[in-house]
Amino acid sequence: MHCPFCQHTDTRVIDSRVSEDGATIRRRRECEACGERFSTLETIELKLPTIIKGDGRREPFDARKLRLSMDRALHKRPVSEEQIEATVRAVVHHLRMTAEREVSSRRVGEFVIAELRKLDHVGFVRFASVYRSFEDVADFREELDRLERDLPGDGQLPLLEGETAPAGKGPRRR
Repeated sequence: MHCPFCQHTDTRVIDSRVSEDGATIRRRRECEACGERFSTLETIELKLPTIIKGDGRREPFDARKLRLSMDRALHKRPVSEEQIEATVRAVVHHLRMTAEREVSSRRVGEFVIAELRKLDHVGFVRFASVYRSFEDVADFREELDRLERDLPGDGQLPLLEGETAPAGKGPRRR
């Protein structure tokens, strides 16, 4: 490791600490030549697959784009930053587990939909409406009906966090 101050090639590690999530190691170093101290972060570098877009273009996976699309879908929803970050990590984990060099954007979208469905139903429907290119209200209704069928109990979502769905009441139809 080169010293960032004098560019000397010999530095020694004074202290090493593993992060809480175990994904990084912080090392405190000291330069043998100038005596300056600095920190480095060590992370595992795994190459994520290239994404094949719908028009055939190929581009590297970009977690920032994924996060931005999730932020749009979850705008003004009761979902914390930590939950969103965990969801992004889960999608990235799915991509790594494919062990493929190239993955279609369609498949990435399916990973995202699966994670959003677990996290927030409204965010899930918002993302699905763009991802699946809903053309009209019938497409929305079909997706909502599918979501209601898959919900435990009577299909009614609670209005407030911690509240249970009303007993014996099914979803309202208009």
